[in-house]
Amino acid sequence: MTDITLHHAHQTRSMRSLWLLHELRVPFKTVVHAFGKNLRSAEYLALNPSGRVPALEIDGETLFETGAITQYLCERFPEANMGRAAGDPERASWLVWVHFAETITQHCAALTQQHVALYEDHMRSPIVMKLEAARIGKCYAALEERLQGRDYLLDSGFSATDVSCGYSVYSGQHFTKIDGYPLLEAWYQRVTARPAFQASLPPVGERLYPQDFFEIPS
Repeated sequence: MTDITLHHAHQTRSMRSLWLLHELRVPFKTVVHAFGKNLRSAEYLALNPSGRVPALEIDGETLFETGAITQYLCERFPEANMGRAAGDPERASWLVWVHFAETITQHCAALTQQHVALYEDHMRSPIVMKLEAARIGKCYAALEERLQGRDYLLDSGFSATDVSCGYSVYSGQHFTKIDGYPLLEAWYQRVTARPAFQASLPPVGERLYPQDFFEIPS
């Protein structure tokens, strides 16, 4: 049996890997870390040198970066059909949308810093908040365009692309709503209704984000 341990912090990028592991239906253990300085310990930095989550331990190997983890897990467990192998007609599209997820998340991370990590109002920049929120909107528009004529991001159906981008939209909606993107809204409802997504949500009282939506100050 494969030995898998995911190092996770609630509502962060590692939620993407947690969701995927649930979709793969493989046994794994989860180590939950608080979002903060404990990720800078020497012990944890040996797993992920950037001091961030996730880190994935699997049969003596350690991986970090969600895109790499997604590719590795999909190749390791192909029977779940979450990946698209080299030579598959959808391989290129699969790679694009798996990694486009991180384009969205970098803007979410900037806004998480502004709204959550910076505790004093004078530290925050309304200009940065507005710019990053607008950039998330542009990413939503790209997803809306991709979903023309499709239920999922690939013609063949649900895959790790939907997990990767689904987490990003989950995070992004704390800062930029998906109102006005009807195809994206319908897709988001489909993917977040899945039991694997529901299983990746934080327990009550353990959220990173203290509220569902953060207004941009004027």
